[in-house]
Amino acid sequence: MNFIFRRLAVALVTLFLVSVFSFLAFSVIRGDPASLVLGTEASAEQVAALRAEMGLDRSIGARYLTWLAGFFTGRLGNSVRYRGEAVSAMIADRLPVSFALALLSLFFILLIAVPLSLFSVRREGGLADSLANTFTAVSISVPAFFLGVLFIWIFGVKAGLFRPGLYIDYREDFAGFIACLCFPAMAIALPNAAVLVKFLRSSLYKELHSDYVRTARSKGADGPLVLRRHALRNALVPSITVLGMIIAEVFSGSIVIEQVFTIPGIGRLLIAAITSRDYPLIQTLVVYIAAVVLIANTLVDIVIQIIDPRIRLSGLEKWSAKRQRRFAGARDAALCE
Repeated sequence: MNFIFRRLAVALVTLFLVSVFSFLAFSVIRGDPASLVLGTEASAEQVAALRAEMGLDRSIGARYLTWLAGFFTGRLGNSVRYRGEAVSAMIADRLPVSFALALLSLFFILLIAVPLSLFSVRREGGLADSLANTFTAVSISVPAFFLGVLFIWIFGVKAGLFRPGLYIDYREDFAGFIACLCFPAMAIALPNAAVLVKFLRSSLYKELHSDYVRTARSKGADGPLVLRRHALRNALVPSITVLGMIIAEVFSGSIVIEQVFTIPGIGRLLIAAITSRDYPLIQTLVVYIAAVVLIANTLVDIVIQIIDPRIRLSGLEKWSAKRQRRFAGARDAALCE
């Protein structure tokens, strides 16, 4: 429990520092949001009045405290590009789209990676192993944007399984919404599944050639039982670390795929905000992406602690326990004297 509280505290401090640095970075960048809204023909009095309305005439510290308080009240400011639309409303409108795409991508990743890894390891050196190697090599080598374009050409234009550029809102037709996300999710899933297969297969190979596995087999345990009960649990530790990185990537917004398939998600919103120098929107999205990465890493650390009980103490805890043992030894020696 102490480990969980400590990891949450570290995540909160890191998120706070990210918010400070991102706010300072966008505050010192050249360019006036008020001038961007009004255009080049606006007078100096109009720009000054809009700056006062947007709070840009205050100090950086006061603006940051107001912006930070907005995360707890839901008032994250107004967008510069989208004519004063609330940033919180824009993110809330697009967040379900990106989360649905991420969940569907994660489902495809696990559906492909775990069975393929187990199947190829059980047939080491055979056809299934060769196919798994070919899959990982090809999928990792193909860029995500090219894979998306390839899916559009093969399954959209040639096969007619979906209409390229079509997006169905989840509030209108949820089944149609999921259907139009299947091919984008598969384009995200294939390269990430290949990475996970590579790590999981390598870990399984290493565990299956360990001494404890040979001992289990010598006692009469069959191959599938040894693979599921003994090797898989130990092989999951490095694979879950990689899976955490994949989760952080897909949940923070698949920018390229959303652009290719014209999906109105967080990634596409971030691109639009960057191109128009919409600083209030960019700052919020940067903190959101940082929060997703921190949450994913924290959950991975907690899951690894549960899976592998041997990884319990951090370096500081080991040092503290070592000092306590040393002091206890010195106390016992003093009492004996």
